[in-house]
This record gives sequence, structure tokens and C-alpha cells, in this order.
Amino acid sequence: MFSLMSSAPLTLLDRFAGRTEHQPMAQVAFENVGKEFAGPRRERIAAVRDLNLTVADGELLVIVGPSGCGKTTLLRLLAGLETPDSGSIRLDGRPLEGVAPKDRDVAMMFQHHALLPHLTVFENMAFGLMLRKFPRAEIAARVQRAAAMLNLTGLLERKPGELSGGECQRVALGRALVRQPKVFLLDEPLSNLDAPMRLQLRMEIAAVRRRAGATMIYVTHDQAEAMALADRVAVMRDGAVQQAAAPLELYQRPANRFVAGFIGAPPMNFFAGSVERNNGALLFRGEGGDGWAVPVEARQGAALSACMGQPIILGLRPEHITLAGAEDSACRVEAILERVETTGSESLVYLSKGGGGFVARAPAAFSAAAGQSVAVCFAMAEAHFFDAATGAAVR
Repeated sequence: MFSLMSSAPLTLLDRFAGRTEHQPMAQVAFENVGKEFAGPRRERIAAVRDLNLTVADGELLVIVGPSGCGKTTLLRLLAGLETPDSGSIRLDGRPLEGVAPKDRDVAMMFQHHALLPHLTVFENMAFGLMLRKFPRAEIAARVQRAAAMLNLTGLLERKPGELSGGECQRVALGRALVRQPKVFLLDEPLSNLDAPMRLQLRMEIAAVRRRAGATMIYVTHDQAEAMALADRVAVMRDGAVQQAAAPLELYQRPANRFVAGFIGAPPMNFFAGSVERNNGALLFRGEGGDGWAVPVEARQGAALSACMGQPIILGLRPEHITLAGAEDSACRVEAILERVETTGSESLVYLSKGGGGFVARAPAAFSAAAGQSVAVCFAMAEAHFFDAATGAAVR
């Protein structure tokens, strides 16, 4: 058995010899990319639609979106596992049309680790380099560095059947890392792990990225992963990017109602209504028949004046709806309590108003009986407004 502390030959390495060197990290550009698949009735289903997206050199871009929105298809197109029907994909300025997957200098980590069960951890991590005929000394050095980075040094002589699920995923990450590719592609790599292991591996991926300075495109359905890891987050829907921005910008300035509702847990609350003028001031008047209204902030007035008399959507995140105090007369709204969920550090208060539901945040000690009236305050300085017809944000 091969040992990193000896010069004994590795069983599989004896079959390979060759080159050493790798290219630097690079920029990825998707230009008007489209991809369709045949549906169950042979209808054409668009997985990616006229998509334009650039990933900067050394950037960690996280792609989120509902199931079927095209996230994984985008990775597979870049890896060469699928061919675009239209548009082009460039890696460091080089068009990838006609370039075989093995020649694209990308490494893809899947949701399932896909380790070879008959090989050791060392052999699994080294396998891609062996196929590319790297020298044995270079392979050993790369595997040793990656194993130390991922806390796998003590497991190198074990086989996958002797490892936990989290350890197998770390090996799969190491297998990608030793290749030193231009781009790492990670397709929901943590989704099969329990919550503590997801958190641990999330931290390790972030550490690997910092040390390696790698370009990464990371697909996940977990918003906490996206917000914690990303330089930028791209939100996809129906094969198109709705918005790509830094995590905090995405949260604070969503481009449309879909992004606003998709990012955040619990998601943003939405209230249908209209804007009207009362004694020179603008009010948002909600639907529901009881005439409730809240004042619009002066800084939002110019944009909303153009929407007078038209249906509009008010958006407020749960942290911007709080229990009302005696001084909160202007922003005060009465609602019916449906239930309270205590998370430990706070309570989530589920309320209904005019036939619609919404969520507010309250102190952990808050308790009240379902069905009673609760007064809440809308922090209108934090309000978002969206066109009721198009869903676009009103700036």
C-alpha cells in the first residue's frame, strides 16, 4: 500500500507517466445560451433560455432557483456533458464549441460523490491525474496537499465503504481539487448530508476556495449556503437569470417580485393594493375591505406617483413587521393571529389580513391565543413595491 511518507510505488500509478503543469483560473462567459430537451410527448421544453452570464476570474458564483429552472443544465453545458442549441460558452475567452469534456479543464462535483468503491481514498483522489499521465511525484504532492486541506490525511488508505457520507463528499471535493482546474463546478454537493455535516463542509469549501483562489460555480437549493458562500448569487427561473448580485444586494434590492419572494426565510410578505394621495401625502391602501392604509416614505414618492390608481404590490420582510407599540399609530395594522412558532431566539408570528397571510417577527417570549387581534407595525422605510402586472420592482 502506498504511503505518503515513503517512496514506495502506488499500485495504479505504475500504469501512468507524463506531464505536469496546469493553467491559471479563468473567466467564464455564457452568451445567449439556449438549451431544449424533448418532453414526455416529444414537445420541446426549454431548460435554458437566451442566457447571458459572466463569472469573473476567481469568483464564487452560487446559482439558486426552484427545481427545474435550469441550474444543473447550465453546469452540464459548461462541463461539455450537454451541447447548447444556441449561443456560445467561453472559458478564458476561448470558445468551447467542439471541445471535448476532458479537454475543458473544468472539474465537476456531483450531488452523489461517485467514488470508485474498489480504490482507496488516495487512489480516488489521484485517479484523474493518473489518467492525464502526471508524474507520480506530482500526483503524490497534490494529493497530500489536498488531503491536509480537507482533513483527510489519516483516511488515505481507507476505501469508500469505510467512510461516512461527509468524508466521502470531502474525498470527492479533494478529487476535484487535485486537478487544479480552471473552474470548479459543484452541483448540490451537500444536499444528502445532515445539517451539522452540511455546515462543516460548507466551511471547508469556503476555506478551500480562499486558499486555492479558485473560480467556482456552485448550484444549491439552500439559501443559507448561497448567502454564506457566494461572492454573487444568480437567481434562475424558467431557464433565465432573474438577477445576479452580491448576496446582501440581492436581499435588500431584489429586481422583481420573484427574487424578493425566493430569497429569504421566511420569504418576503406581499400585500396587494394601490397608492393614493391623502392631504398631500401618499398612502398605500391594502385590499381587504377594512380600509387599512399605511403612509409611503417620502423618498419613494416620486417613483410611486407614476403608479397612482394602478394595482401595486407592497413587499415587507418579516423582520420589518413587528409588534406595534403605543407610539406606532401611523404604521399600525390590525391582523388576526393564526399561530406562533418559537425558534429559540425569536418567535415567528403568522397572521392573516383581508384573506391573505403574512409573517412577522417577535421576541421569543411572545405568546397569544390563535384567533385574537394583534397590532403590528409596518416599517415602511424598508418597504419594496412591485408592479402588479409585470412583477418588476418599482424604484
